[in-house]
Amino acid sequence: MNEIKKDFPILQNKNITYLDSGATTQKPVQVIKAIEEFYEKQNANPHRGAYSLSMEATESYENTRDKIAKFINAKRREEIIFSKNATESLNLIAYSYGLENLKKDDEIVLSIMEHHSNLVTWQKVAKVTKSNLNYMYLNEEFELSDEEIENKITEKTKIVGITHISNVLGTINHVKKMIEVAHKKGAIVVVDASQSIPHMKIDVQDLDADFLVFSGHKMLAPLGIGVLYGKYELLNKMNPFLMGGDMIEYVYEKETTFAPLPNKFEAGTQNVEGVIGLGSAIDYIENLGYHKIQEMEKEVVSYARQELAKLDYVTLYLTPNENNHSGVISFNINGVHPHDVASILDSEGVCVRSRKPLCSAVDEIFRCRFDVSC
Repeated sequence: MNEIKKDFPILQNKNITYLDSGATTQKPVQVIKAIEEFYEKQNANPHRGAYSLSMEATESYENTRDKIAKFINAKRREEIIFSKNATESLNLIAYSYGLENLKKDDEIVLSIMEHHSNLVTWQKVAKVTKSNLNYMYLNEEFELSDEEIENKITEKTKIVGITHISNVLGTINHVKKMIEVAHKKGAIVVVDASQSIPHMKIDVQDLDADFLVFSGHKMLAPLGIGVLYGKYELLNKMNPFLMGGDMIEYVYEKETTFAPLPNKFEAGTQNVEGVIGLGSAIDYIENLGYHKIQEMEKEVVSYARQELAKLDYVTLYLTPNENNHSGVISFNINGVHPHDVASILDSEGVCVRSRKPLCSAVDEIFRCRFDVSC
């Protein structure tokens, strides 16, 4: 573990224990150098020039698309769309697919543990299309039961949104089973893999996911780069979310035809250095291996669960099934505000995430169901 720590310059330059990778991961030197090398040797606008430097940038950019397609086992490279993060990818799906395909009284089903990016977007779609937004709720073990999934996904359900791993609870959802249920009912499924892809191998064909999104910055890559995977047949029928350069085929005075996939959804100059950094981050993960990653995580998380459970002033919010739990550990210290806890830990060089005071409707549901104080 110490050998891996040496790959992260910020952990050498600062005397900290960084425990907020769920928000954003630190970057290994390999990723930093890949970005530096791009700017030193290849900096040009992909797809824009006929000169060699632009063609080199284009090759590096598109090679990363191929790498991602292989990484998640997509059928076609055209199914990989670059965005600035998972939030933008989810908005693209909501606007380009949701608004176009939902009608009055259709149903959107989400889990109550969704990140706001996969919740607020669908609230808006539901209001505009006059469709109904329903939630799958958690049991006392912070999991979605089979009964809840079967009862909430109905013949009226057209879209199901589900986080693969909860960024709040660390619960690993059985998305493959949920996708099977949804498809039997005629619904498509949007999987938020932002918290899962740094920790486990994802095979979109095995899952049979219709859409899957993730952010690079949560998997050792730079900020500002994300990915949308979508089945080719769905993406090909969708209209662009953004308009601008490189997503067009021909422009006339009164109309425009759009470029084929994937360019149709990549308007304007892209975050090329972010793409290069994401490709390097994938290399780092694959060289380390998911088996090694999971081995280290299991050791650390098991120890943390064991030691925190000994403290009678700490309340833990974890599924008891360790095999169904990732690296997120949520807790409260009785009688102490989370912001104060985070500030005190920071004074000792420990970086943790603290939640803001509960205010949204979803947070209120969590508090009512599980007595989670702010």
